[in-house]
Amino acid sequence: MTYWRAVRRLVPEVLGALVRRYGHFDACEDAVQEALVAATVQWPVQGWPEDPRGWLVTVASRRLADQLRSDAARRRREEADAIRTPPPPAGGEVYPDVEARGPTGDDTLTLLFLCCHRALTPASQVALTLRAVGGLSTAEIARAFLVPEATMAQRISRAKQRIKATGASFDLPPPAEQAERLGVVLHVVYLVFNEGYTATSGAQLVRAELTAEAIRLARELHRLVPGDGEVAGLLGLLLLTDARRQARTAPDGSLVPLSEQDRTLWNTKAIAEGVALVTDTLSRGPIGPYQLQAAIAAVHDEAPTAEVTDWPQILALYTVLERVAPNPTVTLNRAVAVAKVQGPAAGLALLDALSAGERISASHHLVSVRAHLLEMAGDHDAARAGYQEAARRTTSEPERRHLLTRAAWLG
Repeated sequence: MTYWRAVRRLVPEVLGALVRRYGHFDACEDAVQEALVAATVQWPVQGWPEDPRGWLVTVASRRLADQLRSDAARRRREEADAIRTPPPPAGGEVYPDVEARGPTGDDTLTLLFLCCHRALTPASQVALTLRAVGGLSTAEIARAFLVPEATMAQRISRAKQRIKATGASFDLPPPAEQAERLGVVLHVVYLVFNEGYTATSGAQLVRAELTAEAIRLARELHRLVPGDGEVAGLLGLLLLTDARRQARTAPDGSLVPLSEQDRTLWNTKAIAEGVALVTDTLSRGPIGPYQLQAAIAAVHDEAPTAEVTDWPQILALYTVLERVAPNPTVTLNRAVAVAKVQGPAAGLALLDALSAGERISASHHLVSVRAHLLEMAGDHDAARAGYQEAARRTTSEPERRHLLTRAAWLG
């Protein structure tokens, strides 16, 4: 684990400790960021502290206490006549001891549920999760969303203010509300993983710190609700997908498609864990979309070569998935399975119907899949044009290089 990745992993624990004690989400987040800046300056010179988390909590608490004292003094001056009780201690508001309230893992989950508050838009939920739980900078999040840094800073600030306005406390929601919010939480973790597994923009295909954070959060959720099939399904899906990460890029950073990957590079331990999760959860039902996607990933991962992949089983699973959770991406993937089982013409016919959707029709994914099926059908001229068009549409440099390479290979 690199120096900065280790520091980043501490962010949700430190922020959770402060928010649990002081209750000021936005002020605590600012204090933690100031502590991280201090760490980047002092630790390389003075050496890694014996207790990095304790160091960050202490420094951030001091910064926050200074701010709280300043705010309290201003309020006392403004409301001197209304004060009937002594001011709070210098440390800020009085709360039970941090460690007495629960382990740091609980703090991370509480932060996650707080960031996925139903008062926020989906985009704000993901952005705030990446900032508070994932420890990403505002600039990094802005690049992932393809927006200016100032725009993202405003979005995150509004999200924190909206949470504050709801009066939400720093505690895991009660079971009923927890269950209600769990679907949103799973979706946010899934989106964080996807952004790490295939970055929407930039020179790198994979952002391993995001995939690792998403898997860690999925594990925490599985510990919180071990009997929930969709939580187990999501964890299995992330493990089975991430297991292929080392084989997804060539030495020059370019994308290697699934059918061409060196499967000896796949993480067999992660595959075994993912398959075990899928096998267990599918036997208990009911079955949800994450379980079905995990089952599809398991079929791919258990095939020793691309040629012996059980495409009829994958097609059957995608057919069920499309009934359970219909969306254009599922249909797009089912079209590939249809082409593998029934021939490229059948897959292309399914894509023709999908092209009517305005959002998916603008995506480079639809164009690149169509080009792939045209290549399977032997129409190399149309396939080459499709790959070139998809390359113009993507904002990922590794994907662009891969698409242009496919086009060049077709002459």
